[in-house]
Order: sequence, then C-alpha cells, then structure tokens
Amino acid sequence: MEDTEIETISTPSGSSSFEEGVSAGGRSASNEDDDIYYVPERRPSLDLGPDPTPMDTSSWWHVEQAAPPALSYTSMNSEGFHKSVEMDDEDDSSTRVHLERTDSYSSCYSLDSDDCEKRTHKVRNKEEDISEPPERPELIRDPNEIRHPSLTVGFTFKAICKTLAKLSELDLRRFKATLWRRYPESFNTPPQGMDMVDLVDRLLECYDLEVSLQLTKALLEEMRLHQLVRYLEDLRIKNEVRFELSMTLKRKYGDVQEAMQGEKKALDSVFTNLYITTTWDNGPNTQHEVRQLENLNTNRKPEKPLSCTEILSLDMIQSERVRSLMTVGMPGTGKTMAVQKLIQEWAAERTHPHISFLFPLPFRELNAFEGSEISLVDIINTLYPETKKLKKLASDDEGKVMLVCDGLDEYPHKLDFYNTELRCDHTQPTSLNVLVVNLLRGRLFYNGIIWVTSRPLKSRSFPGDVLHEVFEVRGFNDTQKEEYFKKRFEDPAQADRVITHLNSCKTLHIMCHLPLFCSVLSGVFQHVFSERGSEAELPRSITHAYTQLLRVLLHGRSCRAPPRTSEEERDFLMKLGKVAFTLLEKAQVKISKSYWKDSGLTTEEAVINSGLCTEFILEQYIMLQERVQCFIHSTMQEYMAALYVFLSFRNHGKNALDNAKKTKISRIFKAQSVMELYKSAVEKSLLYEDGRLDIFLRFLLGMALNANQELLQPYFTSSVKWPSVIEDAATLIRKSIRENVHPDRKANLQHCLEELGVEASVSAV
Repeated sequence: MEDTEIETISTPSGSSSFEEGVSAGGRSASNEDDDIYYVPERRPSLDLGPDPTPMDTSSWWHVEQAAPPALSYTSMNSEGFHKSVEMDDEDDSSTRVHLERTDSYSSCYSLDSDDCEKRTHKVRNKEEDISEPPERPELIRDPNEIRHPSLTVGFTFKAICKTLAKLSELDLRRFKATLWRRYPESFNTPPQGMDMVDLVDRLLECYDLEVSLQLTKALLEEMRLHQLVRYLEDLRIKNEVRFELSMTLKRKYGDVQEAMQGEKKALDSVFTNLYITTTWDNGPNTQHEVRQLENLNTNRKPEKPLSCTEILSLDMIQSERVRSLMTVGMPGTGKTMAVQKLIQEWAAERTHPHISFLFPLPFRELNAFEGSEISLVDIINTLYPETKKLKKLASDDEGKVMLVCDGLDEYPHKLDFYNTELRCDHTQPTSLNVLVVNLLRGRLFYNGIIWVTSRPLKSRSFPGDVLHEVFEVRGFNDTQKEEYFKKRFEDPAQADRVITHLNSCKTLHIMCHLPLFCSVLSGVFQHVFSERGSEAELPRSITHAYTQLLRVLLHGRSCRAPPRTSEEERDFLMKLGKVAFTLLEKAQVKISKSYWKDSGLTTEEAVINSGLCTEFILEQYIMLQERVQCFIHSTMQEYMAALYVFLSFRNHGKNALDNAKKTKISRIFKAQSVMELYKSAVEKSLLYEDGRLDIFLRFLLGMALNANQELLQPYFTSSVKWPSVIEDAATLIRKSIRENVHPDRKANLQHCLEELGVEASVSAV
C-alpha cells in the first residue's frame, strides 16, 4: 500500500463525509477512543542492498483485496450488495445499508507474516456481544424528593446553555462525543451537528429536569471540568435563593397601609405612577386658591420625568454609569411607594432583569442593629435568612446586586464622611454607624448598586463626591390625581363623584399633589359612603382633612426621633404655629434663621422629624446659593397658624389676634370670648386685600366643630367643653356677606359657612 493511501485513512482531514458518518455516529477520527479502525505506525522498509534481485513470487499465497475504508457498513460493490439483499428475507428494500457498530476500537487492523499492513474486519464473538456497555453515571430521581419550585424548564434550559457556552470548541465536541457514547438512546442521530439550543432541548425532552442537570454535571466531571460543575451548581443555588427572596419580598412589600384606617390593600390595586424628575431642589408647590405666591423654583437644569420602573434600569446604569442614587422628596410625596413598586416589579420578574439580587434595607430596620458589631452580610442574612445558602454576596457576570435603603431621615445618628474609619470588606463586622457611612460612600459595596431615599435636609450632609445621581419625587400631577382615585374607589360612579367633588374644592385639589393627602381624603370619603350611602353628599370642609394629615405626620415622627410627652408635643405645635402665624401676617413663606432662634426650634425637628416643613436651595445666581426652609405647602402654614390661635385661646384664654391684655373677669365668660375671637379673626381677614388670612379664617372656624376637636383633644390642657357657638359664628359670617363691604371676600366667607357645617340662605346671600 502506498504512503498516500495510509495517510488518507489515518488523517481526519482526508476523510470523506461518508467516512465521518461511519465513525459510530459522529465520533471524531482524531480521538483514539472513538476510532473504529486503528492504523499502527508504519514499519521502516527492509534494506535489500544496493543491487536487489527480483523477488520470487511463485510461492506467494493469494491475498484478498483490502476492504474499503467504511468497514462499519457492508460492502457497497455490486456483489456484496446483492448478497446482502438475498440474505435479508424480511426486508424488501433493495437499497438498505447495514450499520454494524463495534464495541472495540483497538483491533481492527492486523499484521501478516510479511509485515505488510492489512485491514481485516473484526468479527465479534459472543463474549464481546454480551459485554457490559461503557460505565455511565446513575440517573435516578428519588420519587419522594420534592422538586424546588424554582426548578423550571426555563431555568434548567438557560442554566445548561450558559454552562456549555463556557466550553471551548474542542471541549464542546468532546462533551457531545461523550454524551453520544454514554447515552446513545437519547439521540436518533449523532449530536455533533446539533447547535446548543437543539442539544439542550433534546436533553430536556428525554430526561427529567433534575436528571438533565445530573447528567450535565456528570459528563463535565468526567471531562475534569470541575470549575464548570461548581458554576452550574451555583446557578442552581442562586436560582433557589432568588425564588425564596422574591416570595419574601412579595409577602413583605406587596401591601400598602392606608394613612387613616390602618387597612392594608394590595399595592398594585392602589399604586399610581408618581411625578419623578431628574432635577431636585425644586421647592414646594406654590399653587394657592386665593393668594399669588412667588415661584420659589430657581432650578435651571432641564427637567426629565421618570417612572418608578426606569429608576436604575439597565439603560441608566450603562449610559449614565449610575452606581448609587439618592431620591429625595418632601414628606408624603410617595418615596416609600416608589420603593415598594420597584421591589414588587423585580420580585415578579417584570422589570430589572439585570439585577440578580435585590435586598431592601430600610433604615427603620437597620436601627435595630445599633450597639452591636455586625457586618453587612450578617445583616442581610438576618433580614433574609434564605441568603445563607449563597457562598458570596457580590455582583458578577450573572447580574448586579442592589441594595435599597429607604428612609435615611429615620437614621438618628450623625453621618461623618470625613472622620469615620474606612471599611471595604462587607464581611467584616463593625459598628452600625461605620457600616452606614462606608455603605453610603460607596466603599463597602463597591460593585453593587445602592438606592437611598430621604427627606431633603438629611441628604445635605453628603459630600459632593459621594452620590452619582439625585432625583426628586414630587408626588402627583393633575392626571395622576385622577388615576389614583379611580383605583382607590372600585365603584366607577363613586370615583367620578370624588373627582368631580375635588375639582370643585380648589384647596383640596391642589393639596392632592401629596399622595399621603390623597390617602387621607380617600379614608374620609369612604367613611361617608359607608355611613350614609353611595349617594351621600361629600364634605367640603378642609379643616378635617388637614387635621388628619397633621396626626399622620406626627405619628410618623416616632420612627425618626425619641418619643415626646403630650406636653412636649403641645409645646412644639405652639412654637411652630407661632412662627407660622408671624410669617403669615407678614405674607412671608421662607423661614429665616432668626425665627428658628427666637422660637427655640431646630430645623432638624421641624423638617426631618415632624415632616411639617421642608428645605430646598435657592440659587439666585450661579455662585450664590441659599438654603431655605418653609412649610410643605402654604396652606399647611395657614393651618398651623390657625391651630396656634385656637390652642392659645383654648388652653390659655388668650386671643392671639388681639394684642390687648384681657382681665381675668373676661376669661370667665368664655362663650362671649369665643365670639370675640371669631369677630376679630373675620375683621382682620377682611383687612388684607391679598387674602393672606382667608384660608386661615376657614381653618379657625372649622376647629369649632366637635369632630375636629375630638382629633385635637390630645393637645388640650383641660377637659372643659368648647361652647357651642356654631350658629352665632354663622350669623356673624352671614352678616358680613350681606354688608358686602368687601365683595372680593364674599366667596371665601361662603366657604367659611361650609367649614361650620351650615349653608348660606338665599336672603343672606
């Protein structure tokens, strides 16, 4: 045989496609274990000397022609073909090709006595026919084993594909060849020509999900690719943890508690998109029913609205390289609702697929670890025990890890970003303050994503190099207000009535830019519907709604500061109310430092803890910035001013509207003194043409109602009943309307009658 013939047989590249099909279903001819024929190394030719004599061939035996290369099939010549047809009586096909698979690949060549290579077909004996197949792993699933609910077809398919995708081209061919050799019953044709999708899809068709994972790991172990085995196992563990974590988050953050009733409702049933902008320090809402207020928004940056699901989206992370985000907003604007919405969307796998794990770490819960040495990993394992199965807590090529720290204003300790010791290891125990400072600075969890929410003042303590982006939650716009009430009231007729009613009450409609206030109003209106029927007239009083809002805001203070006694709470309201009244008389909105100093209050108590005030930056010039504190809305300032006047008279018998001192005898006749209070309030309100005391007057008169006094009862110093002067006060208002001395004040005086719960008669008007 010529050298070229030997090379053609032994070299894979020289094999024809037909020869490849012969190699036991896709076995590579380059693999010694997979070759059907073994070609021994050619021996050197004999040296016959310089002048060889002709060889005597007379006594040679006849040698049959060598078999063709495709020995695993029967001969394709005409003679062999007809013989095969004659021998096969059961098969009428004249074109049948018989496949003969050999179990041994080591003895398909033999050497004759003359050291000439000769290929002979190996005939299997009975012992070889009954020999055991190649050893392969047991693929048995325990019928009593309960499948983890996270193990789905989708996950199993992706996990195996991801793992096999990490194989090199050569290793992938080895994997397919091993799979074909170990489990040939799984394939009709050799898997060498299959792409990744078809290969994994075929596995899942033939085997159970658990068995498919076992099979993949077993073959990788046989190939000694232990790192990929661990990778596949990590994928399975992460998937289980992610599923259990999602169930925990759905259970924990799936409901929202109403402001007044304490009733819990499904978040998706009441959540409405919020007005979130990429700019901040936008100042309070300056809309007012009566007054023309100066626009305090000096922000010159272009404003871009965002939805909750766009926060820390993949586009934001990649295009803007955002790694940490601060979201600020006044009390009641919906920061916590935005956090809950994003958590629910991630847990339901509707958004943020690039986030591998999301861990909410609200500061309200972090405060429980105060006084102990603890690491970030320990905190996460404590709050979410299912994460203990994770080997490490860090972002990787599978996705980012995101921490959501809601309510920084509820963290009571000072944040010192300059003198606090540096920590970079999130597994190393340390004090809570050191942990929080390093976490917010971005050192403790460098590869992760951090989202922090806070009221504005607390965010001022951050150095400029800490946060990448700052957004502001501004509550609802007009369209979102209507969307909220349509969701809140399941009966469309009731929802339409509520929206129509709010559009007719301008102050209530304006104040509904706060989702918290919308929640308060919803509770008031639902109570009316349940008590008086769906056709009942809705209240037009604004005093009751604002009193409820005050109670809700003060109740939230307990999460941010040490508790106060009733005397301390009353003293705080009187001091802040006096500031509000003094500013109102001067038609001012901004609270300067002198007012804080004179009142004995701190901005932290008024802005962060109570939530009645807010802070923003006024930038009149590029290099000139001014920190400004004011009430969350001008009507809240007017309410607090009215509360100060009311409590001054109710608790101390003092008419704050009249600077003249009253004698003790005049305080005995409180019924007469109450009317004097109202009379002076009406007269003083009519003096200001800009209407600065119009809403104040409505609040003051509304506090005379028993329903509102019941809510204010904790701030009274005595149990003496307030005299019933509703009719007398209504007579005073009607008289002012009839006199028509100030025609532009007529509409507000009619609203005063609504606050008293009475209507103006036709003759009075």
